[in-house]
Amino acid sequence: MVIFKTKNLIETEELGKKIAHALKGSEVIAYFGGLGMGKTTLTRAIVNALGTDDDVSSPTFAIVNEYKTKFNIYHFDMYRITGWDDLYSTGFFDYLDTGILIVEWSENIENALPDNAIKINIKKGNTDNERIFEIEGLNL
Repeated sequence: MVIFKTKNLIETEELGKKIAHALKGSEVIAYFGGLGMGKTTLTRAIVNALGTDDDVSSPTFAIVNEYKTKFNIYHFDMYRITGWDDLYSTGFFDYLDTGILIVEWSENIENALPDNAIKINIKKGNTDNERIFEIEGLNL
């Protein structure tokens, strides 16, 4: 596990760029952390670093947003997923191995994540803007 502390939005974006440059194109990135922890900010930085200027937003109501970059990126929100039927209805399993899956609220589907998923646990730091990122499964 690697731990990064960011003090502000710019440092979180820099971490996203660093993550992006370590990706090969078929990873599952599983975010763990509550509301306002920076999941979408980190995703925006990853997507932009991989080659698009698309507006990256939380897929809260769409369930999944797709971005065309150097790799196909599928950004999932699993907040409302409460069981296997819900998960199957998102098409999650159909997307595996077709690009990079970035999954918000992975707590809700933890048993369905592939064994090699990159897990990023995000916690609030000592100030309102500070975040602590605990990253497993990715060499940075």
